[in-house]
Amino acid sequence: MTVASATVQPTAHALGQSLGHGFWYDWGGLNQALFLWINHLSFPGRDALAQAGTFVGAHQWYPVYIAVALTLAYARPQWLAPERVLVLVWGYLISWAVIATLKPFFDFPRPLAVLGEPLVHVAGRPEFAHSFPSGHAAFVFLLLGSLAPGAGRPLRWGLVFLAFWVIWSRMAVGAHFPVDVLGGALIGLTSAGLAHLAIRPWRRRSRDAGDLLRGR
Repeated sequence: MTVASATVQPTAHALGQSLGHGFWYDWGGLNQALFLWINHLSFPGRDALAQAGTFVGAHQWYPVYIAVALTLAYARPQWLAPERVLVLVWGYLISWAVIATLKPFFDFPRPLAVLGEPLVHVAGRPEFAHSFPSGHAAFVFLLLGSLAPGAGRPLRWGLVFLAFWVIWSRMAVGAHFPVDVLGGALIGLTSAGLAHLAIRPWRRRSRDAGDLLRGR
């Protein structure tokens, strides 16, 4: 641990300095230290679980999640309100635009590019660029922020489990630092909140029209 720490600290400091954003990203070395602790945790089946989390949390599965959410909302509206699926649709567009803008703008290196193979445990495909923010984290926290409010308890807890499984997996496979997944999570939750506010006038007009048709 002493050798690893001695190697990581100057590298972490240099990363913060080279980006010109120092403490907000590096956290005085804590960002890299937390990453190494999570990345080096080992238990039976750890790599398979981490790769599975990365797989299910990829935003390419968005059409599948939408199809499942719509089916559930119309088959069991007491478990998931249909309007929450609309929040997910618009929230995805917002988060996608933000992530697509920020990744190339910051162009931060990933852990493997910063710390090197001796220190980073990589499970699956090695990645080197566009570390901040995490698109996986943004997507799963968008799912959580969009679908969990008012949902049935099993669905709510399932979404919480999915969100934290995926963000752990992105550090476990060696793809992201903790600040990357934290930034992605905040983008996902904020996108869900903005989408909720954006559709509020539509929901109000829809309720008013329904009341009018029913003669209330």
